[in-house]
Amino acid sequence: MSEHLILGSGPLLDEKGRLREPGYALRPPFDYSHDRIAAPRWRIKDWDYYLVGDDHYAVALTFSDLGYIGMVSAAIMDFDKSTSHTASELVVMPLGRMGVPASSEVGDIEWSNKRCSVRFAHVEGGRRLSFAMEGFDGTDGFEAEFLLTDEPRDSMVIVTPWAQNEKAFYYNRKIIGMKARGGFRRGAEVYEFDDASALGLLDWGRGVWTYDNTWKWSAAQGYQQGKLVGFNLGYGFGDTSAASENMFFVEGIAHKLGRVEFGIPTKQDGSYSYLEPWTIKDDEGRLDLTFVPELDRCDLIDIAHALISDQHQVFGTFTGTVTLDDGSALELCDLRGFAENVHNRY
Repeated sequence: MSEHLILGSGPLLDEKGRLREPGYALRPPFDYSHDRIAAPRWRIKDWDYYLVGDDHYAVALTFSDLGYIGMVSAAIMDFDKSTSHTASELVVMPLGRMGVPASSEVGDIEWSNKRCSVRFAHVEGGRRLSFAMEGFDGTDGFEAEFLLTDEPRDSMVIVTPWAQNEKAFYYNRKIIGMKARGGFRRGAEVYEFDDASALGLLDWGRGVWTYDNTWKWSAAQGYQQGKLVGFNLGYGFGDTSAASENMFFVEGIAHKLGRVEFGIPTKQDGSYSYLEPWTIKDDEGRLDLTFVPELDRCDLIDIAHALISDQHQVFGTFTGTVTLDDGSALELCDLRGFAENVHNRY
């Protein structure tokens, strides 16, 4: 597959609200602004999603303004017990007023209501994440504080249009493998992440989507053979003919992959059997992974059958091989990460 590496800069959209240059990059090449979007405010979707974890726990923090609804959420994944818990606060009709910055490199999030407080801030040397929520798990409150540092040289940036709507687009950046320090409190439980192994990633998304979409996304990060490695894999929505979002990272250096396919086991009725082993392969013979699930963080939001988010974010470990850009093969063994299948109507 021939993929287009973006070389341009300037505004993301032209004067008519269309993408100027679909493709991929290793750093954000374009300026994102609501002023150029040719869609009503209730169709604009902006979010920051952070995932911080080690071998025992992971914490996911989401701050999103999806136009006609906003969502502030936190989740704890306990890998030792194979359990998870998610709690969300919904905001009706924020219409871009929740203060989500236009850049992944500058600008902070600071927001609160009677239940939650969120601050995602750029600080010297990294990013500081502060999050608190009352009534997270029954009567137990939740607090988290993290410092993410050592941002890698390369990240995955994708600029994706939709063939059926020239004013729809997705501008996405994934930063994989930041070093993490900090911990969380849930009720009386306090956990400090292991400074030697804890890592964090950012999923930064901006754009205007069509109404009904399904995507598959997988990411992992950890240490293999003494090196910090990770990957971002995904497909399923938008017109990705210009480029895919598939990359492998070794010590912060990207190795571009082509198309991938997730082999999710199915049951006799055709539905997915998420907790059986998956296969993930690419179309060039460079990627051959087996994913062994440990827990399915599933969540269903259904508001009058008009707003639907059916999510299965499955956590586990990856074993297999990837061929790097220089032709060498890197063996992976029990690399911790997740793979997900998500269907949204919003």
